[in-house]
Amino acid sequence: MTTTTSSPRTASPGRNRLDSFFKITERGSTVGREIRGGLVTFMTMAYIVILNPLILGGTEDVAGTALDGQQLAAVTGLTAGVMTILFGLVANLPFGLAAGLGINSFLAVSVVGQVTWAEAMGLVVINGLIIVLLSATRLRELIFKAVPAQLKIAITVGIGLFIAFIGLVDAGFVRASGAASPPVQLGEGGSVTSIPTLVFIVALLIMGVLMARKVKGALLIGILAATVIAIIAEAIFKIGPSFTADGPNPAGWNLNVPTLPEAIVAVPDLGLIGAFDFGAFERIGWLAAIMLVFTLVFTNFFDAVGTLTGLTKEAGLQDDKGNFPRLKSALIVEGIGAVAGGATSSSSNTIFIDSAAGVGEGARTGFANVITGVLFLLAMFFTPLTQVVPLEVAGAALVIVGVLMVAQIRLIDWTEFSVGLPVFLTVVVMPLTYSIANGIGVGFISWVIVRSFAGKAKQISPLLWVVAAGFLIYFARGPIEALIGG
Repeated sequence: MTTTTSSPRTASPGRNRLDSFFKITERGSTVGREIRGGLVTFMTMAYIVILNPLILGGTEDVAGTALDGQQLAAVTGLTAGVMTILFGLVANLPFGLAAGLGINSFLAVSVVGQVTWAEAMGLVVINGLIIVLLSATRLRELIFKAVPAQLKIAITVGIGLFIAFIGLVDAGFVRASGAASPPVQLGEGGSVTSIPTLVFIVALLIMGVLMARKVKGALLIGILAATVIAIIAEAIFKIGPSFTADGPNPAGWNLNVPTLPEAIVAVPDLGLIGAFDFGAFERIGWLAAIMLVFTLVFTNFFDAVGTLTGLTKEAGLQDDKGNFPRLKSALIVEGIGAVAGGATSSSSNTIFIDSAAGVGEGARTGFANVITGVLFLLAMFFTPLTQVVPLEVAGAALVIVGVLMVAQIRLIDWTEFSVGLPVFLTVVVMPLTYSIANGIGVGFISWVIVRSFAGKAKQISPLLWVVAAGFLIYFARGPIEALIGG
């Protein structure tokens, strides 16, 4: 930042207060960058307002009840908006919060076959309260600080690969082959021929060229330009969605069909707020209910810790030991997000790795979160507009940011195999299993075992041993649940 002695200009008091509160200049950012970063983060996260109702609303519970899709869209936007703003104000970090895809899928697939939706959300609330308690007592922070620096870097790299893989899959560039070998393939039938996937490639190239030329707002410009291209392509070729009433359409758009909506404004229905209870313990018994809560806590706990590790590293906010400012506050607010998600039936709200797109655009403070959060609140009223940006375009932004995060791999010491193996497992397990928590768990377990037998046991924190043992229980939860059920 340069100064000049000629024609001195004094910033307005309002801007000074804004800068001082969020430490915008101190972190090497500007108000413009924060606004662009907040916009990009929203654009890459907005799909959750559409996708969350599809996941949660598409499954009937044990009583044959299904959640209403319009109500889910409304509470998804409301909770994401409130929690994202709160996180920005309290933690001063540019990371958006919304309904976590891992937990909402777990609820729809594994939980509501045993309990009602209201009871399932009650378990999510309990999970959030436990997370808040662990964060407030600093246990969560202590565990975070007990993680070796090399594993923290591995988590960042793993998340980079993970979000890049998500982008490639969302765009249809990589698809399940339907065969045992290879399990995935390039495009449909091994070739890239669909127009949505071609739009993804164009978006990726536009963003890549702009990034290489160091153009300000590269990701935002790329998203807007590619969305216009997508709208024109849909208007000409009438591609439609990937799933229609007549069956699958492999050449269709993955989620959002990029068309200008007929109706722009919709009044949100917030009827799901408070629709939870704690009847699961009576319905399925205390042991089975506790096992479900244990799974929720482990997933919530380590997904958030892993995401925070990766995002703060990418944003340049970590110190030499991998710690960052307001860690305790960030972890507490993230736990409150789980409580809020259960209380609104939108599922546990957690930090989104998609926020990396905003970080890549230059966001460094919580002011970007205020922008993202306000847009989520507006999305409750403008739900049709959230469907304009196709997932294929958002996926291109995720791939670009994944490249930036994977670059951290240069900081890993590969010369010592007792470090290299756990780090490698952490990195590859995340994208291959679609789970940050799985990658962290495998990394922790292999770290304590390999390092111990390599004569490095004294260098391992006792807390890391405890967490590794907890992950062993987590990975064995299927047989444990079967044993309890038997």
